[in-house]
Amino acid sequence: MAQDGRAGRHRAFIGSFTAAGGPGLVTADVAPGGGALTLVAAVKDVPDPAYLAMAPDGAMLYAVSETAEGAVTAFRVHGDRPEPAGPPVPVDGSGPTHLSLHDGHLLTANYGSGSVSAVPLRPDGTLAAKPSGVLQHTGSGPHDRRQRGPHAHHVQPDPSGRWAVSVDLGTDSVRVCALDHGAPVLHHEYALRPGSGPRHLAFHPDGEHAYVVNELTPTVTVCRWDAARGSLKPLTEVRVLPDSPAGDAYPSGVVVSPDGRFVWTATRGEDVLSVLAVEGDGLRLTGTVPCGGHWPRALAEHGGFLYATNERSGDVSWFALDEATGLPRYDGSVQVAAASCIVFGRVPG
Repeated sequence: MAQDGRAGRHRAFIGSFTAAGGPGLVTADVAPGGGALTLVAAVKDVPDPAYLAMAPDGAMLYAVSETAEGAVTAFRVHGDRPEPAGPPVPVDGSGPTHLSLHDGHLLTANYGSGSVSAVPLRPDGTLAAKPSGVLQHTGSGPHDRRQRGPHAHHVQPDPSGRWAVSVDLGTDSVRVCALDHGAPVLHHEYALRPGSGPRHLAFHPDGEHAYVVNELTPTVTVCRWDAARGSLKPLTEVRVLPDSPAGDAYPSGVVVSPDGRFVWTATRGEDVLSVLAVEGDGLRLTGTVPCGGHWPRALAEHGGFLYATNERSGDVSWFALDEATGLPRYDGSVQVAAASCIVFGRVPG
């Protein structure tokens, strides 16, 4: 992960919940040839940036505000502090928890309203004044408190770039959508096990498998993905903990290694990171390690290191990864109150 001054430098961007005392959007330098983070600056006037997305060229950063009104904000990335590139844009949905870039649009998964919104991107990367379409989810699940209605928690493009895939905790399902004149249109909805509470999804580098981490049960659902048809077929469900949890256990993030050999998950309550070996159409749990803090909300891999944002202990931990086993080894942490997520980019510099 050597830095190249001509092409830019590696930066991490960390979101945090301002309503819980977090500093907002935090910038950190990534150590050349290592994983250590050094905090640089914070942008405090973006409320509750629960998730961030980086433009491929590193010039723009996007933040979703997980508020009752729900909004997204674009930032220009230059110098130490990202600068807002226009006012926040309402997403016409409440409690957005996740966002991603797809087909010239910024997509948001709106947990509170159970919907997916699409906000057009202008040629310069700034945001249009309003969404071009909103797809409302419908349905419920058997969990009396958490699944009374739809709760979209994650949305991202598939590896082919043709489809957008959204994960709904409230309806125990994954929806495959396409954009039609900027509006997300449902292609098909795929049911997972009732009561599993799917939260996030990650694709395998082969483009033929997807892994859905479930929040209401400590498992990952392994699926086969067919990009030509836009179809998802659940194959098996694998536990991410070796034993039944002693108390609360709520899986959160899921990451696939760049070489496709391992899947990592984080589980809040148990406060562990799990390693699962990829074995054809299945996974095998090979070990767990402490997450380095309390309540790991999100995971990310960068440069051979795994990062966990520990929301309740207020820190971001990083782990060196064993090349043979995929086992994370704690290497350090920095304090970021109410940390929610972390993304990486090579930014101009």
